[in-house]
Amino acid sequence: MNKTILIKLSGESLSGRNGHGLDFEYIKKICMEIKMIHDEGVRVGIVCGGGNFLRGRDAHEMDRETADYVGMMATVMNCIYMSEICRSVGLMTQVLTPFSCGSFTKLFSKDRVNKYLGKGMVVFFAGGTGHPYFSTDTATALRAIEIDADIILAAKSIDGVYDSDPAVNPDAKKYDSMQMADIVDNKLGVVDLAAAVLCLENKMPMLIFGLNEENSIANAVAGKSNGTIITVD
Repeated sequence: MNKTILIKLSGESLSGRNGHGLDFEYIKKICMEIKMIHDEGVRVGIVCGGGNFLRGRDAHEMDRETADYVGMMATVMNCIYMSEICRSVGLMTQVLTPFSCGSFTKLFSKDRVNKYLGKGMVVFFAGGTGHPYFSTDTATALRAIEIDADIILAAKSIDGVYDSDPAVNPDAKKYDSMQMADIVDNKLGVVDLAAAVLCLENKMPMLIFGLNEENSIANAVAGKSNGTIITVD
């Protein structure tokens, strides 16, 4: 079993059945799964996307930098919300950001992260990298490397990587595994290219799996997921 993990939750996954905003019952289910693995001794860091409110690169009505800053704040809202639900199910949590958010969060530092993880807290990394033009995929890779995670668990709405869109092509083939080098060399778009390069250079593997499956996070941690493992060997 992996002892230190970084979970990436897309903003869309937090919207559950709503398709936008936040779905309390769905998020509570996710938090209960996180508690399950935490109670087994796994150290957990979490990055939330912001796509349930605004994804910077898709906000064409404003300039990219401004849109990215709004997207960063969306991730802060998601992390604070999810942190509180985690607390309601019995977990200790802390939300860290790369910029000051008043009393709502703490400023990120590696020493602070290690202290919180050592105290058994679930640590949320909000606000992306703190800079425009970088996705939450890149923030995920960066934070995973900084906390010496064993693996990145990327929770998606579909159960892995396919050779085409399974929603469009019923004969789409799912990959059980693939190499991060192929994603970089062929610019496959499975994850953000900058994130893929970071993972490749720092030997950080990733598992892409379906969040909607029963006990999906616990199975992913235990190596029993049906998702796609992305290797860095």
